[in-house]
Amino acid sequence: MNAAVSLSSLANVNNFKTLAGPVLIIMILAMMVLPLPPFVLDLLFTFNIAVSIIVLMVSLYTRNPLDFAVFPTILLITTLLRLSLNIASTRVVLLDGHTGPDAAGKVIEAFGHFLVGGNYAVGLVVFIILVVINFVVITKGAGRIAEVSARFTLDAMPGKQMAIDADLNAGLIGEDEARKRRETISKEADFYGSMDGASKFVRGDAIAGVLIMLITIVGGLIVGVLQHDLDLSVAAKNYTLLTIGDGLVGQIPSLVISTAAGLVVSRVTTDEDLGEQVLSQLFNQPHILIITAAILGIMGLIPGMPNFVFLFIAAILGALAYLKQRNTVIQPVVPVPAEIPSLERSDASWEDVTPIDTLGLEVGYRLIPLVDKNQQGELLKRINGIRRKFAQEIGFLPPVIHIRDNLELRPNAYRITLKGSVIGQGESYSGMFLAINPGRVTMQLPGTVTSDPAFGLPAVWIESSLREQAQLNGYTVVDASTVVTTHINHLIHAHAAELLGRQELQKLFDHLNVQFPKLIEDLVPKLLPLSTVQKVLHHLLEEDVHIRDMRTIIDVLTEHAAKTQDSIELTALVRSALGRAIVDQFFPAESEVQVMSLHHELENLLIQVMQGNGTQGPGIEPGLADTLLNETRVAAQQQEKLGLPMVLLVPVSIRFLMAKFLRRAFPQLRVLAHSEIPDSKKIKITSLVGGNQ
Repeated sequence: MNAAVSLSSLANVNNFKTLAGPVLIIMILAMMVLPLPPFVLDLLFTFNIAVSIIVLMVSLYTRNPLDFAVFPTILLITTLLRLSLNIASTRVVLLDGHTGPDAAGKVIEAFGHFLVGGNYAVGLVVFIILVVINFVVITKGAGRIAEVSARFTLDAMPGKQMAIDADLNAGLIGEDEARKRRETISKEADFYGSMDGASKFVRGDAIAGVLIMLITIVGGLIVGVLQHDLDLSVAAKNYTLLTIGDGLVGQIPSLVISTAAGLVVSRVTTDEDLGEQVLSQLFNQPHILIITAAILGIMGLIPGMPNFVFLFIAAILGALAYLKQRNTVIQPVVPVPAEIPSLERSDASWEDVTPIDTLGLEVGYRLIPLVDKNQQGELLKRINGIRRKFAQEIGFLPPVIHIRDNLELRPNAYRITLKGSVIGQGESYSGMFLAINPGRVTMQLPGTVTSDPAFGLPAVWIESSLREQAQLNGYTVVDASTVVTTHINHLIHAHAAELLGRQELQKLFDHLNVQFPKLIEDLVPKLLPLSTVQKVLHHLLEEDVHIRDMRTIIDVLTEHAAKTQDSIELTALVRSALGRAIVDQFFPAESEVQVMSLHHELENLLIQVMQGNGTQGPGIEPGLADTLLNETRVAAQQQEKLGLPMVLLVPVSIRFLMAKFLRRAFPQLRVLAHSEIPDSKKIKITSLVGGNQ
């Protein structure tokens, strides 16, 4: 029963908190329309003063601006409350002002009489001074600080995000702590941005107070003289005093709220409240207090000066300096032996040796939103998609790509690393699009001219508004994330062989063991060591031959491992078994393969060279090498003009030699052996290498 009552009470409290905001706003807006009796006005004016004092006290004892994150909203609510009270009190003043100085309640009467002595000229001057202080000094200064703070906070966000990522990557903080810090940074930007806008409410309230006062005085004179037949002097006294009292009772809380706003935005975040900061930083240095006391003491000795006051304050400052000096504890010098433990703890250890990431992506600070999930960055998701697609196409899962920020890079730059070395770099502009010219565009677009970092095609960075126009004119348009992921995808395919390390190969075998447990056991390590299998797979990957068909590869290696342990010979045997898949890469669904071939004289010469040098090295003399390169270039150009893939068909005995020799000069050229062409395919020679001799 007690538990049920407690739950019911908690639910009622939560419902009250939920309804408090909407009810308060509705009541404030209702005051602008509904007439209020003087007693209710007294309550509301007193409540307004109490709220302003509470806000000031909270701002004084707040250690972090985000601890008072609701302050911009409080500014709006209190401004609405003051304006509503101004309207309600103005209505009462104009309706009942002729009856006397207490027509609008005791609070307005008190501010009109006791604070300014019943003199409406003095009251008018005091009111104007308060408005000037509030409008020109405090509100303007607080608004400027909020504006600058918002700007600097936004500019500093990338650096703060990078610092968080650096701490996270270094293992200094966990994911939860990093998430909290990112949320704090985002809240800081929102807070100062909101304060920048909310300060305009207070500024507008000060202007409105002046206008309402002038309108009320003029309106009161008209109503008092024309409607209630009062003398001009009596009407002026009654309505002016009431209006000034009304203005003062609104401007004083406004001044307090503005002061609180200035305190919140102008202080630096520390673990101390404002009072502790002032006492610890302003009165914490005895020598400064002594100098100040000496100056005041000298001024107090000058004839004609208020000697007692100056000497009294000088004595207080001197006493405070003495107490501070007396309480200051001189720290003893720490002996050298005490430092030995810390030196031992700072000795180098094996923990300082960190492994190099196999694959890495370093980004400039403006590209951080692309990899930040909190900012809807899609790069991480796309990189995961690249790894999945690579595994499906090539046959093994590549290493994880570690992403880091790099302050040494240009803001929009990125670079891709392989085992610590840079293998690709470029620039990408978040929020813009890269329009790539595939060779058939119909117009030039305004923007930053560049080239596609993956394939080197001419391109231009354009604004998002030009995206449709670029597509209509033949450009291939991609966003910033796609530029980076396409570059990464191109490079990991180009360096697939280097990505297949022992660890990746072992994981691949562990995966295959689930389906073909006996197959792996019969090969490794009974027939071949793991290193030899890795070399065979490297040779395949170096020439863009996928290893998805691991069953065929393992079958061939198991069959021939007893005859030879040479990785090049084993690679040739595996390639012959994978011939259909290799040929389908270049001639899919075609019964005829149109390829280049060697002139028979050049072919015989290369076979002789191969027999004399073995399979491990090119061994081609310089004159023959130059001839081979020139003739291959001519044949490749002819093949390209025909729109055919650059495939060179050679005897199996020299295939490895030719592929290794031509790979650097012609990256797109693929060298196939006769044994790799399936029997179902017809061979057509379209050009001869060496046929121009």
